[in-house]
Amino acid sequence: MTEQTAPRVRSGNDAATMGATLQAALDEVHRAGMPGVFAEVRDGDQVWRGAAGVADLDTGRPASPDLRHRVGSITKTFTAAAVLQQVEQGQLGLDTPIGHYLPRLVPGARGEAITVRMLLGHTSGLRDYLPYAYPSLRAFPAIGETSPASLDEHRFTRFDPVELIGMGVAAPPVGAPGGSPGVYSNTNYLLLCELLGHVTGTSAERYITEQVIERAGLRDTVLPAGTGIDGPHSRLYESWFGMIDPPRDYSVFDMSWVGPAASLIATMADLNRFFGLLLAGAIVAPSSLAQMQRTGPVISFEGRTIRYGLGLHRVEVPGHGTFWGHDGSVWGGGAISLTRADGGRQLSIAVNLMRPNRLDAAGRPRHHPLDDALPALYRAAMTGAPAPAAR
Repeated sequence: MTEQTAPRVRSGNDAATMGATLQAALDEVHRAGMPGVFAEVRDGDQVWRGAAGVADLDTGRPASPDLRHRVGSITKTFTAAAVLQQVEQGQLGLDTPIGHYLPRLVPGARGEAITVRMLLGHTSGLRDYLPYAYPSLRAFPAIGETSPASLDEHRFTRFDPVELIGMGVAAPPVGAPGGSPGVYSNTNYLLLCELLGHVTGTSAERYITEQVIERAGLRDTVLPAGTGIDGPHSRLYESWFGMIDPPRDYSVFDMSWVGPAASLIATMADLNRFFGLLLAGAIVAPSSLAQMQRTGPVISFEGRTIRYGLGLHRVEVPGHGTFWGHDGSVWGGGAISLTRADGGRQLSIAVNLMRPNRLDAAGRPRHHPLDDALPALYRAAMTGAPAPAAR
């Protein structure tokens, strides 16, 4: 495809100042307890890449900004873009019931009430299947009596997406179709992947690879077929609220538990390129992008209310504009990618430790220094302002 880029504007920071500010924030995240963190930040025509800490605790191999990484639910923006392409081609209707296409997966009245738009925006009312696929994590994401045993039991389990969808459809709903606020659920996006396969005649993995990943010219982005990560990458350390001590590496894992809804591997540079092209109208048409940017309240896994469109989060930064993007996590790893609405500033950041907070007597996550250091890093990356000094 012909490369297109979003309009760029300068923030006023020179490259040296931007680099010093961001490196200091990365170093603080590492000091706060993150084994490794790496990032790419773009401001106008300036590009800064940096890292802190290690990619491998056993060998001491340092983290570097060009590592490939499992980026979790950032995949959902890629999936949503693929679905919108099919809408543009007249193969799908945003407001057509899912039961029209996949009546055996969502039968009866619910199939007639839940639309493609509701799946994309997490307003279907379908519960997430994860607590049923991972029995010892049955309290996920509300942390109560739980243990990490399922992670090891299912490290190499090959899940059937239709069975996972069935778990979510059979579970008690979290709300009425189209209700507000919506509730974030992987069941929605596994259904969308099955829908893509149904209307394109190929797998969702292949369609997304050819029509989104390759179309965007992403050279280090892949929906994996195996259990490992090809190329230079970080280990992924899961703590599961201190129940895995020391944290265990889950970088080798069968990702069929989320499939093409959240299994993407990418570099931070590729993520910035993708979101820049998406917001410039080079992945889907401007009319489709406008649909993706119509947001409503959605309750996240962590219980926060986020502004969610069709595969896109909206983040308002007072004095610095509106950012669009997504975040994501897998067992042991997390990432976030945000692009300002004018395309002038972008950030993609990855970390290699998840859920380090230990639980209090009531089962609530205790405060951890990373709860301050990570948001400070994100603010510095979005605004260019130095992170506040650690208290």
